[in-house]
Amino acid sequence: MDSTTATAELGWTIYPSQGVSRWEEVSGYDENMNTIRTYQVCNVFDSSQNNWVRTKYIRRRGAQRIHVQMKFSVRDCSSIPNVPGSCKETFNLYYYESDSDTATKSSPPWMENPWVKVDTIAADESFSQVDLGGRIMKINSEIRSFGPVSRNGFYLAFQDYGACMSLIAVRVFYRKCPRVIQNGAIFPETLSGAESTSLVAARGVCVPNGEEVDVPIKLYCNGDGEWMVPIGRCMCKAGYEAVDNGTVCRACASGFFKAAQGDHKCLQCPINSRTTSEGATNCVCRNNYYRTDSDPPQMPCTTVPSAPQNVISIVNETSLRLEWNPPQEGGGREDVVYNIICKSCGSGRGGCTRCGDNVQFVPRQLGLTDTRVHIILLLLNHHSK
Repeated sequence: MDSTTATAELGWTIYPSQGVSRWEEVSGYDENMNTIRTYQVCNVFDSSQNNWVRTKYIRRRGAQRIHVQMKFSVRDCSSIPNVPGSCKETFNLYYYESDSDTATKSSPPWMENPWVKVDTIAADESFSQVDLGGRIMKINSEIRSFGPVSRNGFYLAFQDYGACMSLIAVRVFYRKCPRVIQNGAIFPETLSGAESTSLVAARGVCVPNGEEVDVPIKLYCNGDGEWMVPIGRCMCKAGYEAVDNGTVCRACASGFFKAAQGDHKCLQCPINSRTTSEGATNCVCRNNYYRTDSDPPQMPCTTVPSAPQNVISIVNETSLRLEWNPPQEGGGREDVVYNIICKSCGSGRGGCTRCGDNVQFVPRQLGLTDTRVHIILLLLNHHSK
């Protein structure tokens, strides 16, 4: 509720309803000279004042703690000639909860209990006179809060007990933390708690195509409507990268991939590979190109090397020494190794069989990295090839 937005009379309930010693609704001006509706009272020469003005029914809208901003002016008692000692420069703020708009001119009774007192409101500055245009020069602004509230709505009341004052504007509001995307998760709009020190936990949900890294994913809404104490986070899953300050997980474009969950960006497909769709987690090797099981996904695809070149054999009575040059085309790999195949071929029609254990290879038969090998005792098998 904001009384300054009223386009007609506020129509708040006044007690007492008759007589001169009561609140009166009049047109006034705010500090920007905009026309507003205000309530004024000034019965400082009569003692034992008890003047109330009650707002219309205000719906709670799920809020647990209510804030009231009051703009008002108060006449300095010392500036009023012959004022008695009963003159005040303060007023009281009350509230009353109700599930429906059932208040009448006499109910709830105009007294503390059933009304709940929020505070006695004092002016930081009082005025002693108005300017020639009838404008009050010193306007105070105070904010008070109360809670927890649990009924469907409430009324506010302002009690004057001997002041010369003007209630210029009343704004009633609650605080909330807005919907936000933080740490890769969406947090809904969350109302602040019942106490000014309350922290209300909100559970986050990962943005589309995001995945939880730490759980539970939470933010806390404090009494001022500010998010704080983030716990947990989400990251974009494989095939998606974070954009727009982490608020969106976007699929990797064609020709790009992302192999694992994380904050890193999509990578361009390595040489001799491609993607078949957006959101790829790896790139497929082109025809006749391959990757080993141990190759990382960002490694280029390679092809079969060409044959070794210039093979030379040196034979003596008990051994054979082979030497060769590397292939002219390595297929794109730097980890080319060589395997030696040894077969024993007899003179009969049985074909060739692998060499027996009497043949030794130095340094080894398989996985050679050097372009040479020493084969011992081969000549003991006179028909070996």
